[in-house]
Amino acid sequence: MFLAGEFIKKEKTVEVKNPYDDKVIEKVGLSDEADIEKAVSTAQKGFGFLKDMPAGERARILERTAEIMTEKKEDFARTIALESGKTINEARGEVVRAINTMKLSAIAALELNGETVRFDLGGRSKKLGFYIRVPLGVVLAITPFNFPLNLSCHKIGPAIAAGNAVIHKPATKTPLSALKLARALIDAGLPKQGISVLVGSGARIGLALVRHPAIKKISFTGSLDVGRTIMENCGMKRVTMELGSNSAVVVFRDAPLEFVAKKVRKGGYTLAGQVCISIQRVYVEEDIADEFVRLLSMEVNQIKYGDQLDEETEMGPMIDEPAIKKAEQFCEDAIDRGGILILGGRRDGNIFLPTILLDAPEDALVIQEEAFAPIVVVNKFKTLDEVIDKVNNTKYGLQAGVFTRDISKGLECARRIEAGGVLINEFPTFRVDNMPYGGTKGSGIGREGPKFAIKEMTEEKLIILDQIE
Repeated sequence: MFLAGEFIKKEKTVEVKNPYDDKVIEKVGLSDEADIEKAVSTAQKGFGFLKDMPAGERARILERTAEIMTEKKEDFARTIALESGKTINEARGEVVRAINTMKLSAIAALELNGETVRFDLGGRSKKLGFYIRVPLGVVLAITPFNFPLNLSCHKIGPAIAAGNAVIHKPATKTPLSALKLARALIDAGLPKQGISVLVGSGARIGLALVRHPAIKKISFTGSLDVGRTIMENCGMKRVTMELGSNSAVVVFRDAPLEFVAKKVRKGGYTLAGQVCISIQRVYVEEDIADEFVRLLSMEVNQIKYGDQLDEETEMGPMIDEPAIKKAEQFCEDAIDRGGILILGGRRDGNIFLPTILLDAPEDALVIQEEAFAPIVVVNKFKTLDEVIDKVNNTKYGLQAGVFTRDISKGLECARRIEAGGVLINEFPTFRVDNMPYGGTKGSGIGREGPKFAIKEMTEEKLIILDQIE
């Protein structure tokens, strides 16, 4: 754990393992309830410093953090690859994005402002009004294993940009990136009370943090079930929830099928499918379905899987044994219900093979739930109304993709699909870090992207000045 600018050793530790071979990379101290109180007290002091710090200075700290991350880019990338299982090239890409996220957060610090308020709408008034945006206080950032650096930056960067202090609880399986990020922030000039990192499970420390009255804002990325638990326990706190999905792609007959197959290869199997916006469902017009499955099978057959540190590896291992078991369950369920296994459907060590399923019924787990695995199911449709109903017939709504040369058809889908983002002629796994990112229904509450997140980490304070006669 990391507290008041120092790494803290603890008697109880957790082993951080390489998901590919289960070898221990490092041991990290586990936080306890006493550490929670220390972290909260420290963060309250940090908030006292940060809320009065000029925006330009906060921006310079974030810019300098980005510079430090750039200097240590390969070290960060190797750490991410080792602890999360993503390939070294995927990890390098994440570091580049994280650096950009910190730079965008610095810009957000400089652009945060309020507006004037009119009081003469109902008649003459001498009142002058305006609102400013002020920080909330202590922000709790709870981050997942799959993007241990960039998703941390998406929460911590805007929080600091706004003048808040942060307590960070990273996923227990991937705490090393978080600890390196905290060190970089302090080295960049952040007050040592401005960031703490507590390591432990949700049951051990997570709920206690969520319930703590000094926490003013919770920013969480993770599963729908855990999100619901947080909402049931957080009281009146501000929340941002980036939750699960089972992203769908709609492929009309006029789409370039080879192009779409390549997109699905990338969007369905990156990080072994362990991405919230990973492609899970593909709906293809009936008369082109056979050809699309042939093209997609050719693409997926070429995926090289194995040791994530090998420069040639395209897909690495899954995060742990329960994740593999869940993937097996989803495949078995689909096949038992009449779905057809085209490729994969089994494990090779800690790797679940890239999998394609065909014609799974709409009540199958692989359609209704989040697989979070390298599994893509291809189903057929006949009409636009039918496919929109199928895309929407799920509790999730994060992002969806539509491929067609007919712009009217694409826009009709964009209007009617229930999702936080609809991408026309692009896969739903696309994300850049300045866009408003978030979902509807069970996929979340609020939006990320530093420009948008910073508003959710501040509140409006109204100031009215009246003229005394």
